[in-house]
This record gives sequence, structure tokens and C-alpha cells, in this order.
Amino acid sequence: MFFRNAGTVFSGRRGPESFSSIARFAFIAGFVTLAATGFLLTQYHPDKVRNVAAKLPHLNLNPDSEHQQAIAEYERLVFNVSDNELHPIDRLIAASRQAHDALVAKQSFDVATAAAKYRERRGRHPPPGFDKWMEYATSHDAIVVEDFFDRIYHDINPFWGLEPNQLAGRAQSWHHVVRVRDGKATGVGDITGRVPWLKLWTDLVSEAAPYLPDVDMPINYMDESRLLVKWEEITALVEKGEKAREMVEPEKALRKYRGLSFIDNAKNANETKPYDPDWIHNNSPQYWDLSRAACAPGSPSRDVPALKDFSRSPSIPFDWHPAYSSEGYVKNFTGSADSCTQPHLRSLHGTFIEPLSISTSTELIPLFSGCKLTTNNDIIIPGAMYLTSDPFYSGGNGHGPQWSQKKTGIIWRGVASGGRNKKENWSHFQRHRLLEMLNGTTVTALEHDGARAMTFDMAPLQMYDYKRRRNMSIGDFLTEFADAGFTDLLCFPAGECDYITPHFKALPSKPMAEQYVNKFIPDADGNSFSARFRGLLLSTSLPLKATIYAEWHDDRLAPWQHFAPLDNTFQDLHAVLDYFTSTAKGDAAARMLASVGKRWGEKVLRRDDMLLYTWRLLLEFARVCDENRLKLGYTDDLIPVAAEGSA
Repeated sequence: MFFRNAGTVFSGRRGPESFSSIARFAFIAGFVTLAATGFLLTQYHPDKVRNVAAKLPHLNLNPDSEHQQAIAEYERLVFNVSDNELHPIDRLIAASRQAHDALVAKQSFDVATAAAKYRERRGRHPPPGFDKWMEYATSHDAIVVEDFFDRIYHDINPFWGLEPNQLAGRAQSWHHVVRVRDGKATGVGDITGRVPWLKLWTDLVSEAAPYLPDVDMPINYMDESRLLVKWEEITALVEKGEKAREMVEPEKALRKYRGLSFIDNAKNANETKPYDPDWIHNNSPQYWDLSRAACAPGSPSRDVPALKDFSRSPSIPFDWHPAYSSEGYVKNFTGSADSCTQPHLRSLHGTFIEPLSISTSTELIPLFSGCKLTTNNDIIIPGAMYLTSDPFYSGGNGHGPQWSQKKTGIIWRGVASGGRNKKENWSHFQRHRLLEMLNGTTVTALEHDGARAMTFDMAPLQMYDYKRRRNMSIGDFLTEFADAGFTDLLCFPAGECDYITPHFKALPSKPMAEQYVNKFIPDADGNSFSARFRGLLLSTSLPLKATIYAEWHDDRLAPWQHFAPLDNTFQDLHAVLDYFTSTAKGDAAARMLASVGKRWGEKVLRRDDMLLYTWRLLLEFARVCDENRLKLGYTDDLIPVAAEGSA
């Protein structure tokens, strides 16, 4: 999150926006950055950990509050342990706090400051309408840090290499569109028998519509992200856009968008058929091959073909020490989601094994989705499930009791999704692996009987050396600690579950409000992102998160500050749980992370924040679809007395 791979802008991985040189985003540079970060973190001195911990209660809060007590208790325990008792996670918590504080210190409180920071980071003027956007942000107590919006520019950058009128036409004619005209938003498209995503997104955009130019937001109505353009093509488009970038003189900047009447008034405009590129619908097990073509040349996954035979047990690379980890624990959450650096994910995640459905194009078209892989080229918007009050996702109004009243346990309920699990491949799926690793009986058999689980091997002792691992008591611990199960096995063919019932049985579901009684709740990908993460962050429980999907909020959330990250192999799961449950310090750390994450989520994951993100995104998308896009810009802060209508 705060140690970004600088070499990821072209194929879906975030990096700081730069307008100086495409070479800055080279793949090798990303590895150098990660390696340097890894060195710094592993060299984090215990005194520095304590110094950072001493700053933890820097917020001006009621000293009697649950939140302040959580911070103070962890601080006290960190100070009272010897250097060799500091856990690697303690160092990661300290490093994350330090990075997060530095990020929040960059906050803007007025339009002039925000516009200046925009120009510094983006290399052009903010879009027209930026002042109204900032006015809403300040009046609604939004935390405005330019870095929080990096995802927008990463997603939009390739479209600067396409012709603007063509972009506008393809966006206008799509199957499902949130359409803004004359300050009003409407949903366009047949939604018969579909989930109400179009209405949820339209309602959100409606709140900003009075301040938006005419713009169309074509939306993806599938769970799965859709676009996988080859790395070379995306690189060429970004390069083309970079060459045309300019910072026009403030007096010459245009302040009004052209509008879309030229499309709306075209002959038979209402009968225009959506532009559909060539969609790939078949051979879904080869989805990995489509994805790796979007990786940079020379990246570890680029030349590794899709796995065709899943009959062998899954292989987890225990001798592998990725740059995104420190001492076996995830430090760079963005890096941990990058399939381009992890060829083993082709056999460890359902998305790359056999997606439930596939409708993918290798051509770049404007399409907005709730999430995407690091290799996808969809434009991310807040997931529709985050906009609903459905307690299945949000947990309802109750967010759980205080930490001291919680059960020291971990709970997970969900369906066996992630792709089409069947007899020959189910043991490679991520949710099946998570549940088997939380099964005390299974883990005990591995520890004492030399048995092998269907989905995993125990991580070696030399990798994670702790008392429960040495004593072979992890299974006994999990038997008392864990409550995890599928609510639907989703067998394929439907109803033919003989291959899975010896290992799993369907359990009754539990409302999220009941799950929040537990201290720990893992969150694992389904067919795409799980859509529970926001609800978990806003609860009093601690989310343990693993994912290969990027979302709108990633740049404003910090691992080991607002949640506990997990590797997508889950090889660190038992060790992370041991840290949080074996000592008073670990429990205090979990309590602190749950509390800090909840309070931060209440500040940056509000509906207002999702509105501001989407509002700003649509200002940028409207500009890239405008034939005058190179001259469009907000410059009133540079020429305060601007002649009315001078543009």
C-alpha cells in the first residue's frame, strides 16, 4: 500500500503518477523499489518501533474511550518487552503507522492547495469542476489526500491514447449506462431479472450530477472484470498520452466541456447498437494465459502457461521469499495481489483455474467495474454492494461488542465460490484452502499422523517458528478457536457432491451481526472481490484479508494499520493467528488494529467518500472523452479574477 511497486502502471498495478518518463514505471524499477523497502523493514530497529508506538496516541481523543484504551494498551506492552520479544508483526505495525502518518500529513484543506498538489502529481491542471468537488469535500469533512486518488489516474491513463469522440460514442451506446445530462443522472439499459446495481450506481451519481458535465458511465454488470489488454498495447497507449500531455497557460485553459449533444443529436442515436469487441467466452481454464499477456515482459508469470492438469496436489512455494513480504508476513499489500510476480497463483486461485463465467476482451473499451485484477483494464468504481444497506454485506446497524466482550475466535461463512469447483480441481481453490487450514481435525492429523491435507501443506518450522508449531498444538487450538464452513458447496455438476462431502459439509449461515461477536473474521475472494470488506472494517472485529483484486479504496487503507493482511497462499495464516492469540501483546495489537481500522473507515469509507471518488472519476472521464481535452482545466486559483465566459 505505502511501498508501491513503481513498475506497475501499465498492466494494472498502482504506482505514483508521473508525467516525466514512461521509463520510471519499468518493471525492473519496481523490483528495486520493493527490494529496498524490504531491506529497510527488516532492519527496523526495536527502538524505532517503540518510538513510533509512542506516537500512537497522538490523536486528541477521550482517554477513557475504547479506542484510546486500545492504543494505550498496545503501547504499554510494546515498551515492556525485550528487543528479542518484538515480533516481526510489531515492526510491520510500526512501519505502517509511520507511513500512514506521513501520508495523512499531506492533506489539503482548500482548493488552492489541492489544485497545486494535483498539478505536482498529475502533470496537468485539475479538470473543470474541481472547485465544486473540493467545496463538497471540505463541507463534508472528507480527508483529501491526492495520493488517495492514484487509482483513478492509473485506470484513466491508457484512454488518453484513444480518440476522444470514439470513446464518448462507445460509452454512450453501451448496454448499461449511468447517463448524466443537464445535471441529472438516469440509468439506461434493460435490467430485467438483474440485481439492482444500475440503480445503486445511478443514485450515487445523482448526488453529484448537478455539478457534473454531460457524461456517460458504461458499467460492467458481471461479477468478473472484463478487459485484459496486452501489456505492449497498454504501454503504447500510455506512451501516446504522455507525449501529448501539457500544462497549458492558465489564461488559455478551457473551463467548459464540449458536451455530448453531438452524439445525442446524431441520426438514430437512440437506436445505436452498443460497440461490442470480440468477447472470449470459451475455454475458461485458459484465463491465466489471457492475464499473463497483460504482464510486463520479463515478469515471473509472463512466460508461464496455464496449468491444464489439476489432478496433482496444489504446490505452495515455501522456499520463496517475495519482495512484498518481510520475515514471512505481507508488508506490501498491493504487491501481494499481483499475479504477474506469482506464477504459482495459476493453481491456487479459482479465477485462474476455472472461472464460473468468462466474457473477456483484449481490446480497450471504456467499462466501469467494482473491482479488477492487477492485469485488468476496467475502470474501478465503488462496488455496488458497498452502496446497499443489505445486512448480508454491511452487517446492519450493529457492528459488534467491545473487544473485551468478544469471543476469542475466528469465524467464516460463505459459499464455495471462486470459480467452477469440481472433482478434478476443487483442492486448488482459495476458499476451500482457507477452510481446511482452519479445521482443527485436519491440522491435527497433519501435525501428528503425517497425513496430507487436500489443499495445503503445513508451512515449515524454519519459516514460522513459534511454540504451538513446535508443540504440534495448532490443531488443538483451532478446534476450540475456529468456526468456519460453507453454506453452499456449489458442486459441479449441480447436486453431485460425492467428491467434496467427505471433506466439507454445508453449515447454516450466520448473519454478519452474529459473526461480529468474534474477534477475527477472514475475508477471501469469491468469484471476484467478496464485497464484505467494508462491513468488516467498520465492525469491531479484526479483518484478515487476502485478495488478488484491486478496489477503489486501496490507496487509503494500510495493512497492519487498518487490517491484517494475508498472503493468497494462506501460508502465513496460522502464524498470524498465533501472534494475535498467544500473548497479551498480540491481543492488544489485534484490538488496536480493529479499533484504528474502524475509526479510519468511518472517516474515509463513507458514502460521501464513495461519492467524491466517483465524482472526481467522472470529471476525469468526461475530460478524456472531450476533443478539447488537452486544454480543459481548472485554473481559477492561478487567475482568481477570470473574465466571465472567457473560455
